[in-house]
Amino acid sequence: MATAQDPRQLGLRERKKQQTRELIAETARRLFSERGFEHVTVAEIARTADVSEQTVYNYFPTKEDLVYWRLGSFEEELLSTIRERAAGETVLAAFGRFLLAQRGLLGKVDPQAREQLTALTRMIVGSAALQAREQQIFAGYTASLARLLADELGADAQDIEPWVAANAMMGVHRALVTYARTRVLEGAGQPRLARDVRAQAEQALALLEHGLGRYARLAKPAGPARR
Repeated sequence: MATAQDPRQLGLRERKKQQTRELIAETARRLFSERGFEHVTVAEIARTADVSEQTVYNYFPTKEDLVYWRLGSFEEELLSTIRERAAGETVLAAFGRFLLAQRGLLGKVDPQAREQLTALTRMIVGSAALQAREQQIFAGYTASLARLLADELGADAQDIEPWVAANAMMGVHRALVTYARTRVLEGAGQPRLARDVRAQAEQALALLEHGLGRYARLAKPAGPARR
């Protein structure tokens, strides 16, 4: 007959799994930084971390996930922020609160973390495989947000409004990621970088708040080209 597991043993097991996961990810980060993402194999990562190759895949289904593994907490925090917002707060206000929270580039970044961020940025920008995987991840987050909004509103399965709203909000995030990476590669440092990212975020959120009805309206048609 099966017996109940000791909670203390379960806690220890989970801690060991977390330690193994972090060891593999840190080993991969170091090797990627030294030699580039494309030039490091999963077998090398496993060997350096002193685990089997299968163990690496147990924790990280794809090689690209070794770079993006922390993004899982981004989705959880985003959805919980939207789901648990106060009565009367709009989804855009909750999304903006989440986006402008003091973390990541908008938080304090020490010199070592800044060097790691710069190395990570160069690696992602230089890898088509990583950029493709990132787009897949963000598309998944957009779909999760759209489903949450559709459930809240009781929207019909054919209603596109939740998807339009989710794509618009996540589009702000993706645009900020691109903007921040460009600035990092240009050598922008803190606190200037954080201020500029925040300013861009607030401007983008204001655009969504007021809508696109008057956005980019031409003052007058362009005349015929002169020769």
